Amino acid sequence: MSAQRLDRLVRGAALAPATARGGLAPFPAVSCPLTHVAELPARTARTGPWPNWVSPSLLERLTELGIAAPWLHQITAAELARSGRDVVLSTGTASGKSLAYQLPALAALEENPRGRVLYLAPTKALAHDQLAAVAALAGPSVRPAAYDGDTPGDERDWVRQHSRWIVTNPDMLSRGILPRHPRWSSALRHLSFVVVDECHVYRGVFGAHVGNVLRRLRRICARYGAAPTFVLASATVADPEASALRLTGLDASAVTDDGSPRAASTFALWEPPWEHGNNGESTRRSATAETARILSDLVCDGARTVAFVRSRRGAEGVAAQARRLVADVDPVLAKRVAAYRGGYLPEERRELERQLDTGELLGVASTNALELGIDISGLDAVVLSGFPGTLASLWQQAGRAGRAGQESLAVFVAADDPLDHYLAHNPAAIFGRPVEASVFDPANPHVLGPQLRMAAAEYPLTESDLDLFGGQSARRSVVALVTAGDLRTRPGGWYWTHRHRPDVDLRSGGDSPVTIVETETGRMLGTVDGAASHSTVHSGALYVHQGASYVVDEFDLDNSVALVHAEEPEWTTRAQQITDLRIISTERSSTYGGVGVHRGLVDVTDQVVSYQRRRVWTGQVLAEFPLDLPPRLLQTAAVWITLDARTVVRSEVAEADLPGALHAAEHAAIGLLPLFATCDRWDIGGLSTALHPDTVAATIVVYDGHPGGAGFAERGHDAIRDWLTATRATIASCVCEFGCPSCIQSPKCGNGNSPLDKKAAVTILDTVLDALVDAGVARHPGDAQSSFVDEAATSRR
Repeated sequence: MSAQRLDRLVRGAALAPATARGGLAPFPAVSCPLTHVAELPARTARTGPWPNWVSPSLLERLTELGIAAPWLHQITAAELARSGRDVVLSTGTASGKSLAYQLPALAALEENPRGRVLYLAPTKALAHDQLAAVAALAGPSVRPAAYDGDTPGDERDWVRQHSRWIVTNPDMLSRGILPRHPRWSSALRHLSFVVVDECHVYRGVFGAHVGNVLRRLRRICARYGAAPTFVLASATVADPEASALRLTGLDASAVTDDGSPRAASTFALWEPPWEHGNNGESTRRSATAETARILSDLVCDGARTVAFVRSRRGAEGVAAQARRLVADVDPVLAKRVAAYRGGYLPEERRELERQLDTGELLGVASTNALELGIDISGLDAVVLSGFPGTLASLWQQAGRAGRAGQESLAVFVAADDPLDHYLAHNPAAIFGRPVEASVFDPANPHVLGPQLRMAAAEYPLTESDLDLFGGQSARRSVVALVTAGDLRTRPGGWYWTHRHRPDVDLRSGGDSPVTIVETETGRMLGTVDGAASHSTVHSGALYVHQGASYVVDEFDLDNSVALVHAEEPEWTTRAQQITDLRIISTERSSTYGGVGVHRGLVDVTDQVVSYQRRRVWTGQVLAEFPLDLPPRLLQTAAVWITLDARTVVRSEVAEADLPGALHAAEHAAIGLLPLFATCDRWDIGGLSTALHPDTVAATIVVYDGHPGGAGFAERGHDAIRDWLTATRATIASCVCEFGCPSCIQSPKCGNGNSPLDKKAAVTILDTVLDALVDAGVARHPGDAQSSFVDEAATSRR
């Protein structure tokens, strides 16, 4: 069935309707979009007997739920947790990881009437899904309940006093539980288990914050005499023990041998084709337009489908376009297509989840809010609009289909992006290789300092606490906090000096979220992350909410509010910004002939200076308007490559072509770094110049987009040869003549993608790679990308 559906999709691509392109005339010629099809075989279940410590009452409830026998990995993880060992369970999507921690945790609650379990999920949707699952399995004394931002105030006291299985998230743990630990003393004193679900999503600055929050939890529990067992559930990732150690500070036993069954599935790599228009110009169909068409075809084919889209605006746009396409076939069926994303109000989110679970919705365009373990049974297909940033996320999203055991279809639609183009033509980069390990640094001083402020306000810090928080890194942060007047030193430790309680946002790098308010009604539509607000809700920006378009009337920076009015224009908006970068310090530096590879700290100044109105679907620039927004300063980690004057001359790249060559190589390198670090291109930034004042050389800089860095640039530095080899291969293999979004153009370039020189970029990268190879720079040890990077290196030679 999946293969037949895929065949119909391919035939549909050749007959793409005019409505898929905003009513333009049909293109006369379309190439086949399929670049690779992988048939993933079925896998049979491996089961074992229930552990003898599972009570008859719990066994009875398991039988009632239709669970006849546990899978082997569930037994192994449950036995380890039961014995008091910290565990990280790293198996595939829909492998029943929940039961592996539910068994020992529920058994412990049956044996200890005062015992408690704390369950942490990265999203509210996953938390509420797991709440329903444990409620169906738990005995009446467990009283599982949610404690999050949606929990009414009058219910929170009841949860704290009576619930023995508390479902929450790291944000509420950090802001609502640990600062008020005296009120939670009974729960914390009897805490038996801490479950950290979908722990692979904790990466970058968010991962660093969560790692410190979990250390704060361990510290407060120890004060009340508790040492709970930690059970971490993760997608299949490389080196789960190391990731668990970074996240919790604990040595956890890894369980990776997946005993769950898996139905056969078809996984297609799909690159939107080049189209030759009536004016003779060639353009590639956008990934969102192609995703909307595929989603509409699958809905019309009766397939329950989720399309994952990178952005909130994209999800709304795909859902709206799919509804229009389905309405051309069946207006009633079009009502069963909707968008789902973060930023919705709680009641909207719950209703969409209910409709999706019951099958009332047949097609959904979603951000990654639906990626994590929500049990969406009966999905037939998943469409991925663009690479989601990590292979772990890609397999999580693809695994949402077929969760009831039926054959399924997954289609990866490559966006106009260097990494997506590379993946579409290098299937070995996706299939048959381990998923990358998460990258984050709990010792990042921009994260550790605020977290130590929180910890000291909860209870004075002691010397032994500093070892828990990273040893020397924590000591340096404490000295800085004392100097700043936030802490004072006493014989018993370090004390918080202020009356107000400190706070830290785990997800936004310190910027407050911006509230979107409809001017005419005063209705709150949603929120956007503060770090992204300058480019997404500036005055004049187009904002989309549940399929409805709004234009921003006023962006109030002081009050973090954007006032909007409803409007359905034929254009969208894109912010333009300028960037200045200064090198502050160099931590690592190597020179290979005239090529230098460096890592250190930089100061980056960004300022959104204007925005463009672009015609929907075609991207044609209609107008550009100036903006008066303040600059934003970021001190972060970076990797940079330098070429001295002799090396530039030896490359034979003309002086006039050098800026475009460096700029094109920078764009492509940013696009390919997510292949080697768990980030996406929006987590990182870059700058290139023919002569940088701090290096006095031609320079390409790639930096982490988070204060203090998130480990991405460091990973690029360590994998420099493989990274640049893949970058060069992506540019050289693209069929365009002068450069396109699939190789060297960037959607976030503040210079309007000018100047860019595709041919000269390949030459510059050849010069750098020749220097690295001649100097014997080694491949990064243990790189999972080795097979396809070898192929790229061979083709270069």
